[in-house]
Amino acid sequence: MTSQLATDVLICGAGTAGLTLAIDLARRGVSFRLIEKGATPFAGSRGKGIQPRTQEVFEDLGILDKVVARGGYYPRQRLHREDGSYVESDLSGPDEASPAEPYQQPLMLPQFLTEQIMRERLNELGYQVQFGCELLGFEQDASGVTATLSGPRGPQIVRARYLVGADGGRSFVRKTLGVGFPGKTLDVRAIVADVTLTGLDRDAWHQFNDGDMQRMVAICPLAGTYLFQIQAPIQPDEQADLSAQGLTTLVSRRTGRSDIIVHAVSWASDYQMSARLAERYRVDRVCLVGDAAHVHPPTGGQGLNTSVQDAYNLGWKLAAVLRGAPDSLLDSYEAERRPVAESVLGLSTRLLKDQKPGGMRRGRETRQLDIGYMESPLAIELPQRKTGIRAGQRAPDGPLRGAAGQPSRLFQLFKGGHWTLLVHAEQQDRPGPRAGLHVHAIGPKGDVIDAWGHIQDAYGLASGECALIRPDGYVGAIGNTDSVAELEVYLDRMGVGQLEATTT
Repeated sequence: MTSQLATDVLICGAGTAGLTLAIDLARRGVSFRLIEKGATPFAGSRGKGIQPRTQEVFEDLGILDKVVARGGYYPRQRLHREDGSYVESDLSGPDEASPAEPYQQPLMLPQFLTEQIMRERLNELGYQVQFGCELLGFEQDASGVTATLSGPRGPQIVRARYLVGADGGRSFVRKTLGVGFPGKTLDVRAIVADVTLTGLDRDAWHQFNDGDMQRMVAICPLAGTYLFQIQAPIQPDEQADLSAQGLTTLVSRRTGRSDIIVHAVSWASDYQMSARLAERYRVDRVCLVGDAAHVHPPTGGQGLNTSVQDAYNLGWKLAAVLRGAPDSLLDSYEAERRPVAESVLGLSTRLLKDQKPGGMRRGRETRQLDIGYMESPLAIELPQRKTGIRAGQRAPDGPLRGAAGQPSRLFQLFKGGHWTLLVHAEQQDRPGPRAGLHVHAIGPKGDVIDAWGHIQDAYGLASGECALIRPDGYVGAIGNTDSVAELEVYLDRMGVGQLEATTT
């Protein structure tokens, strides 16, 4: 067995949650190892929808433009009738982007392409996934975690200050911790398969026998590929034939059409839908993210997105604690994210139950823009704040002009993993300079000019007020800068400025 190797964070699982955390830690200069027991990357599209809030996260991580370029938006739903006619409808409402919310429509990109883009970004930052490396066991003590790994070079011992389980619904990390995973197995079994086929156009999401759980089948062109995805519920005791011939037979039987031919299967799965939530997200120096902490039906396109945002919430907190912030900061991860997962479980289960003929219609509740942490111990409102945005809410975007005359956006000011303080240009009482905090003065005499009034519309800051934006794009504190001492204490508690942070 090789000698003990050291790192700050050991991430077990290189799906979207593990990759998000790795990218975030890499740009902060935190050492980590990202291991994946599979010998090769995941090849399927279990998740393919990227919601507006996740698009904002991807913009911050530097991959959104590539995701959009590789993928696209969801096509219209085409509901085929038995007489050969059809009707079409949009998957989402017609809401348009606004200055505060620049993204409104879900993107489509198969999970294997999303993860490929994320691995490329990780490579740019100087890291790579260690495939074929499995976590065999671990023990933790007051100062870290000792993990036993098995990989191409044989077994080895790794010493990490923290371990993160991003290893899916059957999480080895969660089971080793002994964390309960209560919930229920739903009475819905289904198949999903990425295939090449002929007989259908690629300009629509084709749905047959919608609302009939015995005969229903949906066939969607996967943006960025030549593939289609077949989705169909099946009986609990039905033998699933996931070969090309078996899928052709299923499609023919359910559509009444013999011209739709499956030629090859790229990836397929036969699964039972479940709704489960881990009893705990953290046990001392071990945390759970993504499917290791929650699983739910695919309805509403919430799974991949919730997993990404788990990791995005945890990343900056791990980095802060490793810089010297109190270990108790990590308690806020569970306090903030577990209620979100509980809500998502309820939403996706309700959407599954309420599916009606006429196609699925996804409203604002699936876009995740209204997720907030108003009850979080990290949300503080300074005195004299009466109206406007609250601490714990998502920080809105807004176009602005810099003092040098160039146009920009608030999201560009927030980008990069630091804290951001927005203050009135004429207000002199503000926290002193510290590493990891960017201060911007808003006003005609400031470095940020609210040329179109959108910042005021979004934040409603009165003279003398400020807004402190967390690294993950939520308002940490807001209110009157007469409480600058309280703000300084808050920043100290978050570990801001204790050591210089590396951002990209």
